[in-house]
This record gives sequence, structure tokens and C-alpha cells, in this order.
Amino acid sequence: MTETARIRTRKALEAIATYKPGKGRPGKVTKLSSNENPFAPLDAVTEAVAEAATALNRYPDMVSTMLRETLAQTLGLSAEQFVLGNGSCSVIQSLLLAVAESGDEVVMPWRSFEAYPILVGVSGATAVPVPLRPDFSHDVEALADAVTDRTRAVLLCTPNNPTGTPLRRDDLTYLMERVPGDVVVLLDEAYFDFDDPTERLDGTELIETYPNLIAARTFSKAYGLAGLRVGYAMAQVSTIEEVWKTTVPFSTNALAQVAALAALGEAEAVGEQVRTIVAERERVCETLRRAGWQIPDTRANFLWIPGEAGRDAVVAACEDAAISVRAFPDGVRISIGAPEENSQLLAALEGVTPR
Repeated sequence: MTETARIRTRKALEAIATYKPGKGRPGKVTKLSSNENPFAPLDAVTEAVAEAATALNRYPDMVSTMLRETLAQTLGLSAEQFVLGNGSCSVIQSLLLAVAESGDEVVMPWRSFEAYPILVGVSGATAVPVPLRPDFSHDVEALADAVTDRTRAVLLCTPNNPTGTPLRRDDLTYLMERVPGDVVVLLDEAYFDFDDPTERLDGTELIETYPNLIAARTFSKAYGLAGLRVGYAMAQVSTIEEVWKTTVPFSTNALAQVAALAALGEAEAVGEQVRTIVAERERVCETLRRAGWQIPDTRANFLWIPGEAGRDAVVAACEDAAISVRAFPDGVRISIGAPEENSQLLAALEGVTPR
């Protein structure tokens, strides 16, 4: 064996990019690139984590029994309808590993969560991207048309990352009526808490109506546990049983479990943080729109500035102000931070001409 020898890897990996997280940079920086909750963890969460840290020599509960039971009580489902993982991204990967393999296809809107094509590729299947409508909403007619006998899953993100646009009931109904019952439909609700409660889809209700639907959520956003990585999915029991088979053992660590339990017990405090973030989202969007920026309707904790033309200018202005945002080939996603961080952003963009 020579020093230049390389291991043999799966052919499917040749077309897979490595996921790139939102960038920070050395020194003091305002990070508006990863859609995080900008507020410090709640006291109840840090206290629970500190107490649990005394038992780090023990394995965690592999199936997160207490957390599943608490989620079941909170959301009105049975504990058997939940699967937990190392963030909702991990749960989505387990789902794809359970339903898709080489030769299969997975339909998804595009642009959407940048991890989707990676997770599909890891399963061995082929991603089938379907362009969003001009207003950046899901084109459910085109998504339905893209489903073939090779399709094993349809991925839907609402509100959609990175555009912030929500999927509404009529569009989902249209799509579900046209997707075969043996094709799983994922409703990725990572930003559920920031959507309008009077209009948003609710996976806890929809999985009873559609047996092939699975809804995923995370504690990383509204609950402020991005550093601990805990997510979950809800579906019919038969679906959940299959997803557990592809879930890495002990993937939800002990600290994540107790932190999530504590956060669930702080609904009022979490709700107050969410309301603050939503109010700040509206302030930032309104200010930028008055200045001439074309920003799609967003119901998440971030906004989308579309177009390649103005992207570099926005990123440069933010970098000059020590603000980190997320650049894509066709636009810029900016997370909503704390009020003072958002004011810093608006000041940085005052000298940039909208394009």
C-alpha cells in the first residue's frame, strides 16, 4: 500500500457535495447565517443539562422514552408515533434510507433546504428538483407531475428554507390527492413555530388524514437547542417502526433529551421569544421593502433577497459590518437576530442599492 492509495467509496458519493454550514469568522461577528434562535438558552434548560452532565458515563435512553411520551401528551398523539434523532436532518436521512435506494427518485422543490440533495444522494437515489413558482412558493402542480413509478418520496419544506415561503392547505391537499399512497411525503416543519398559527399546516393533524405523510420538527430553532441537535418526526406507527430501523443507535444524546424536556416545559417563555423574533422579522422586512428590496413573503425566522445581481453587494456590505449572512448562487438568506443585531443589519444595507 502506498501513501497515495485511497479507500474505495460508493459511486453515489461522486455526485454528492459536502454540506456547508453558515459561516462565522474569527473575532466578534454578528451571525445571521444559520437561522438560530439569537437568545441565550432558558435557565431551566441549562440547569437540566448541568444536572444530567453528572451521568455522562452512562448511555442515553436509546428511544428517548420520556421525551416521546411528553411530545405525545403535548401534541395529542401516541408515543409510538414519534422517532427521535440528532436533529430533524438526521431523522430525514433515516426516512430516506428506509424508503429509497439506487434507481429510485425523490422529488423536491428547488430551491429548498440545501441538505436535501445530499441526503437523497447518500441513500443512493436520484434527486428530482422542481423549480418554485415565480413568487417562490411550492409549484404543487409541477411537483405532482414529477412523480413517476420510480418516486419513493416527496420532500416539502414549510416555511421553505431559504425563501421563507409557506405551503398552505389547498396546495398540500392538491398534492396529496395526486401522490400514490405508497410514496411517502415528508412535511419538514423546522420553522413551524414562526408561521402564522391561523394559516399554517400542522403535521400532528395531517398524519391522521394522510397515512403516507410524515412530519419532521426540530428543537434547534424556536427552542434554541441548535448546539445539542435534537429533532423528531411524527407519522403512522407502521411508518415510524421502519424509520427506527435505519436510525443510528443512541443518536439523541442524554443532554439533548433532558434539554428538550425542559424546553417543552417552558412554553410561555419560548412563545415570548418566538413573538419577538416574528415582530423583528416584520420590522426588518418592512424596512427593506420600503428601501426597494424585493423580499418574498416569509413566515420563518429569516428572509430571502433573491437574485444574483445584488447578492455580492449585500454580502460585501454585511462583511464590512462584521455580519455573517448566507449566500447562495441565486440569492442571500438572512436570519433574524436579536433587535440590536437586526438594527446593525439595516444600517449596513442602507448604502446598498437594491437590484
